[in-house]
This record gives sequence, C-alpha cells and structure tokens, in this order.
Amino acid sequence: MDGRALYDRRFSAAERAAKARLWDVLCRDFLQRYVRLDDAVLDVGAGLCEFINAIRCREKWAVDVDAGMLASAEPDVTVHPGPAHDLAWLPAERVNVVFASNVFEHFERKTDVLAALAEIRRVLRPAGRLLVLQPNIRFAYREYWDFFDHHLPFSERAMVEALEASGLRVQEVRARFLPYTTKRRRIPVSPLLARVYLRLPILQALLGKQMFIVAEKP
Repeated sequence: MDGRALYDRRFSAAERAAKARLWDVLCRDFLQRYVRLDDAVLDVGAGLCEFINAIRCREKWAVDVDAGMLASAEPDVTVHPGPAHDLAWLPAERVNVVFASNVFEHFERKTDVLAALAEIRRVLRPAGRLLVLQPNIRFAYREYWDFFDHHLPFSERAMVEALEASGLRVQEVRARFLPYTTKRRRIPVSPLLARVYLRLPILQALLGKQMFIVAEKP
C-alpha cells in the first residue's frame, strides 16, 4: 500500500499543516519532558516525521516502511526506509529514546509487533525509554476501523502485557490521553486549544481515545 498516497487522500494540505503545528505543541509542552537535549532518538513508523522534526535532541533517526513518507524529514534527521520490526541496520544500545505513534495497529501480525518490541529493546541503551502513543480500542471501538490500514486492535492493558513480555518495564500508563484523530471536530484544532487540552486532565478523561505509555529498558 502506498502510505503517502493514502495519507494525502485522508488529510488535505491544510489539515496536514495544522497537524504539524499541533505536533510542535505536543512535543514542546509534553513529550519534550521525556527527551533530553543530548539524547539520540529513533522514531519508528515515522510517517511524515512530524514528531522527529519537532522534538529537540542531539541525534535524530526515522524509519518507515514507506520511503515516500520520509521525504518530509528535516535535514537533521537520518532516515531509513524499512519495517519497524527489522532494525538490524541500527547497532545495539544506540539510542536513548524510541517513539512509536500510531504504529502497531498497522501491523498485520502480532508476531511482528513482538519482533518490533524486541528490536526496540535491543537498540535502546540501558534505562532508555520507549514512548507509545496508540489508539485505544476500549474507547475508540466505534471508529477504530474507519481507516483502511488498521489491522490490529490494542487496549492499554494488551499493550502493557506485550511490553512486559518483551522485557520492558512499564513506568507510566495513561489509558486516555489524546483524541482519536484530528479528523474529528471535537478535538483541539489550534495550538492554543492544544495547550489548554494538555493542561486539563478532565478534558483528556472526556475526549481521550488514545493511550500514552512509557516503558524503560532495565
């Protein structure tokens, strides 16, 4: 499947620009707390590289099975086309943080998810972190299958089980964090509203349909 073509049909140019602005806010106001300025960071299933472009760190890597998506990477990002469950090109204990946003639901087999988690554990340095942002089937069951490229459903409980089975230590679990998609009108659609949303847990409890999990390599 041509991921870039599907993405372009799903989001207009204006919507993509708005998403990039929201990612700037999400990184600056929330995700940056998990990433130090001297860290090496890997974005798996990077898509249009919205996270890895926005996050501040010393070294940036992005991998996606669709090479066309990686064309959006900024010059300071090293890109590698390929699947997230095959990181053999990256040495062991090479990165401090791995970020996986809306990735695992696109896998066709759970065995590949486990393979990806094993590879992530391998490339993480000791005490390195995996940050998972993922649709939660418990709260998004009505709209989960609205996207043609979704294959596997996960709740936060299933994801925790997979992470622990892969030898990672779960540190933080937010079953409800972000809304399901920027295609829905009830979510924050401006940087200002996004900042308010991130500061009000009550809004996350009402609108959040994506989980956020932090796991550490022992």
